[in-house]
Amino acid sequence: MRPFLAIVLTLFLTSPIGAEEVTAGANEPLFMAGVESNLNDFLWKKRPILVFADTEADPRYQEQLALLRENEEALRARDVVVLFDSTPDAKSPWRTKLRPRGFQLVLIGKDGGVKLRKPFPWTVRELSRTIDKIPTRLREVEDRRDS
Repeated sequence: MRPFLAIVLTLFLTSPIGAEEVTAGANEPLFMAGVESNLNDFLWKKRPILVFADTEADPRYQEQLALLRENEEALRARDVVVLFDSTPDAKSPWRTKLRPRGFQLVLIGKDGGVKLRKPFPWTVRELSRTIDKIPTRLREVEDRRDS
């Protein structure tokens, strides 16, 4: 059963649907290829989560994207956009700035600062806890309560 699941995930994650985008709230993409964007696209609007790997066949890369797809609502609630990059030869602006080695998960705050770097997959729950501790997120939650 496990090899079958790996094949299905590989086909899903490498298909054009997986590589393009899954729409968020107001027709905003939740999942995007990282080589197509830069930090200025998201500054003070979104919290990018970047998933890097040297190849799409990396099991950690596949596991991370599957974990993120399991709870998209929690990511949308925290203004997250997921960028994935499995082509190190493309030399995207993200790779140039963050210099990942192999698999790496990076959380960027709305201010553009690196909030978290992990060399292994994290669940949405763990990411949500980290995001909820960021001062900008605390202010957002407080502002929503006051409204």
